[in-house]
Amino acid sequence: MSQFESKTKQTKLWGGRFSEFLDAFVETFTASISFDQRLALQDIQGSLAHAKMLEKVGILTRTDSQVIQKGLHTIREDIQANRFEVSIAHEDIHMNIEARLIELVGEVGKKLHTARSRNDQVATDLRLYLRTEIDTLLQGITDLQQGLLNLAEREFDTIMPGFTHLQVAQPVTLGHHMLAWFEMLERDYQRFVECRKRVNHLPLGSAALAGTTFPIDRAYCAELLAFDTLCENSLDAVSDRDFVIEFCSHASIMMMHFSRIAEELILWASTQFQFIELPDRFCTGSSIMPQKKNPDVPELIRGKTGRVIGHLVSLLVLMKSQTLAYNKDNQEDKEPLFDTIDTLKHCLKAYAEMIPAVQVNKVAMLEAASHGFSTATDLADYLVNQGLAFRDAHEVVGQVVQLCIKEKCTLDQVPLDQLQKFNACIKADVYEVLTVEGSVNARNHIGGCAPKQVKKQVNRLRACLKERTGASAQQPLL
Repeated sequence: MSQFESKTKQTKLWGGRFSEFLDAFVETFTASISFDQRLALQDIQGSLAHAKMLEKVGILTRTDSQVIQKGLHTIREDIQANRFEVSIAHEDIHMNIEARLIELVGEVGKKLHTARSRNDQVATDLRLYLRTEIDTLLQGITDLQQGLLNLAEREFDTIMPGFTHLQVAQPVTLGHHMLAWFEMLERDYQRFVECRKRVNHLPLGSAALAGTTFPIDRAYCAELLAFDTLCENSLDAVSDRDFVIEFCSHASIMMMHFSRIAEELILWASTQFQFIELPDRFCTGSSIMPQKKNPDVPELIRGKTGRVIGHLVSLLVLMKSQTLAYNKDNQEDKEPLFDTIDTLKHCLKAYAEMIPAVQVNKVAMLEAASHGFSTATDLADYLVNQGLAFRDAHEVVGQVVQLCIKEKCTLDQVPLDQLQKFNACIKADVYEVLTVEGSVNARNHIGGCAPKQVKKQVNRLRACLKERTGASAQQPLL
């Protein structure tokens, strides 16, 4: 064996077939250790399960398995204590850990990779990692929903204008509006729950692409790692990144929801609306205008939405032209995924802390709800109850609104005799439905904005969250 061959095998665990050193630029260009070291603990977890399985089926002796597991536990402790040193020479986290294991336990460490490839190894690590992060996000969504319920309960009867086309439409309550945000997040929560089910399929045992000739027990690995089921086609198992794309798709929808919430917070906090006051600690000032209080946090969340949607598009383009099975392109799946996860977690934290601390200007909201003829539909409904067809009632109310615009008054300020000129069915009790309070109280049904319904809905949703918090996913044995 030449000196060169010896050096190659020392620096690259896959170097036996090569007759040249790897170009220095290519080594840097192809390495992923700068970002995939985030998967270190998952790599240890998967390797421990693999070692136990190899022992169970007789590929490893009990002694060799215990030596390997002891070495992996040592590496895990070093990782957790930030003592683990990585090298670009070993390309990725998987090879760095394997190289360190061989340093610690000697030649027996080389046996760990029996019946396994980096292809099924990284796919397993990524699923383990994403599964854990989904669990963290689900808890974060629940925390934010709890905050929304608290605010909805506090402001269950605070009247504000509801908008369509950003024009005053009908009065609602702030509590009802907060429950709308809750529903958006609930759909996000359920999508991530469903995504987790598809993430929780075990690819380990698929090896490079075709499976392995060794008598492995994949079901045992799945049990150790708390996977629900196995990936049943080895080609698909190592090359599938649908679960990453699906996660980023759901993340993009959630960020879209966050952006809509941000837009409303920004508008409501503006001088023109003055509906709310954001906490000072979530705002910044201007370097030149001393009076400014800028809603930077919701603005940044709105901006970061494009970043996450961009990651989704990047992953779709990444996968669109790949043949089966694994290709080096797939190394590019991690940075978009990692940044998406980080962004979601940061936005959740910001909202969970900021929204419950919002100060509400009830007077400004009520005044705004009183403008724009927000009870016009109530007047039309009143006429329908008097026997008019809705289209005819719609026409009558439109004419009344024209009068109000001309006279610069609100609907409830029009004298009864003037109203009766438009339709003789109108009686003195009409003024009960022309107030914003009467309008919201009249919508007393499931899904309506009546304060009574808001209270009922808050209580029901609290019970749902309590039940959710009590449930927990199966934990891995390692």
